[in-house]
Amino acid sequence: MKTVAAAFLLVATTLACVSCIQNRQEGDLTVLQGTYVIAGQCYKADYGTLYVSENRADPESRLIRLPLIKIHSASTDPAEPVFRCIGGPGGPNVWTPGTVRQYGLENLPESYLIERHDLVMVGYRGVDGSVSLACSEVEEALAVEKNPLSGENLKNLGEAWNDCFQRLEGSGIDIDGYTIVDVADDMEAARRALGYEKINVYGSSYGTRPAYIYSLRYPESVHRLFMFGVNPPGGFVFEPEMVDAQITYLAGLWKSNPDCVARTPDIVETIRTVLDRLPVEFENVYIDPDKIRIMMNITDSLREPQDIAMLFDAFVAAEQGDYRGLAYLIIYYDLGLPPVLSSGDYPSKMLSADYDPGRDYAADMNRPGSIIGSPVTTLLFAPMKYGGWPIAPVQDEYRTARPSGVETLLLNGIFDMATAKTEQELLPLLQNGKSVVLKELGHCRGLETSQPEAFQNLVETFFLEGAVDASQFEYQPLDFKTDITFQDMYDQYAHPFGG
Repeated sequence: MKTVAAAFLLVATTLACVSCIQNRQEGDLTVLQGTYVIAGQCYKADYGTLYVSENRADPESRLIRLPLIKIHSASTDPAEPVFRCIGGPGGPNVWTPGTVRQYGLENLPESYLIERHDLVMVGYRGVDGSVSLACSEVEEALAVEKNPLSGENLKNLGEAWNDCFQRLEGSGIDIDGYTIVDVADDMEAARRALGYEKINVYGSSYGTRPAYIYSLRYPESVHRLFMFGVNPPGGFVFEPEMVDAQITYLAGLWKSNPDCVARTPDIVETIRTVLDRLPVEFENVYIDPDKIRIMMNITDSLREPQDIAMLFDAFVAAEQGDYRGLAYLIIYYDLGLPPVLSSGDYPSKMLSADYDPGRDYAADMNRPGSIIGSPVTTLLFAPMKYGGWPIAPVQDEYRTARPSGVETLLLNGIFDMATAKTEQELLPLLQNGKSVVLKELGHCRGLETSQPEAFQNLVETFFLEGAVDASQFEYQPLDFKTDITFQDMYDQYAHPFGG
């Protein structure tokens, strides 16, 4: 049996082959057998190339190729397979052992499922496979020294997006075929090619959008649907009120903690005060208020307990004149925002699903009186009026929540800004839907890793039995304490040898 490395070398060769697509049809799957190593244990695995239409609405569309990995269950009598749809957009959905190590992990986060299920990864079009929507033009436009949210820079960013769009279209790529609906259809093509009758779908963050759309388009193919860190329809747009509500909620927890109040009685006022003082120069670092607001919003700084504690600590320090923590956030921005943000996959998925060309996003996301506005939505949606990324929108029925009879479980944290929208707008339409909201936890990382045994029990019990067992989760209050601060990180980066 071929090793993982050898199998992927052969798959890569297949993907690179120009003539291999001849005599292929939509939904064809070629497979090489190999192994997948998890924590030192080898599992039988199939490494496939899935052939799918680039634009299924065009009968003359060319075929593109997507990688697929099926890790065979350790069970001799496996239950329904699990198809994973993880976060992004712009990130891969097919992880090799090398990708796992790149993320600092020992094995796939979902590897526990292999004991009872085949685990299937289908590549995301535009990221994995034969077509990449990488945009170097956007990388350059994001790398500004000052005021990335200014009108001038937003215009430059919109023009950079459009330059990339035109370049990719000029190379023969039909970008209208790179929507969330197309991702859902790719999953169905993979299910059919693999011969499964029904599948379980495991979605996280962005991946919950194609997972949910899959359940709407192919309900007869779904056994059960599990989604956590849910991104509901409309969820790519974070209104300023949502961001403010999150900060205000956290500020209430701060005020209930005497140790925190002793540091500053009102963390919201501290944040406002510090932002009003910016920009400042600190040890040759230009601390730009736009970049600070983006970094507050783009990372998990307002969603995960450890990150929240580090962020608030940095603002308290800055109010007292110590800007090291905020300087580290600037360095983090300047070293390069997450690469997914400069992938054309990002606007392809977001804009086709949630963009409203009639809105003035620059104004709407920066309303007077808002604590920080909605800087990431500004950064990603406001530039689109300057040429931007003119992808066709998906069908109206997939731009809003719709009724579904699929057996569904939602898991969210109270710190996730999309949780309220999910509970109010999506959950009521899930006729066989159940929801678990965990206190003092946020988006995906904390839900999955803070109490892994409880998380795994919840997921596996649901997939196997349809039961919802959240009894193993224990309440862990946010105390705003942290073993390492952004100031420490700044010292390690700027002064690695001390001094």
